[in-house]
Amino acid sequence: MTVTAKKEENTCILTVEGRLDTLTAPEFDKAVEEHLDGCEKMVIDMAGVDYISSAGIRSVLKAHHTVGGDNFVLRSLSKNAREIFRMTGFDKALNIE
Repeated sequence: MTVTAKKEENTCILTVEGRLDTLTAPEFDKAVEEHLDGCEKMVIDMAGVDYISSAGIRSVLKAHHTVGGDNFVLRSLSKNAREIFRMTGFDKALNIE
């Protein structure tokens, strides 16, 4: 998994590619924490995430809680990731574009 970051005004955009699972979730958590300063809003672009496990979902929920609901957005979910969030019901709790 790779995470790249860019900042647009007060919004941090993290682009995640690869698998978000037990092995890579700590790396995702660290990337979120490292980019919190100076960001009022965080967007997680997940177009390149081809697999997400329960550990990955936990990390996304943790980031959502840390950043604050309305200031946290998941963008461009792959078909597989979107289905996982739908099946778990988290699509209703998260801001997904």
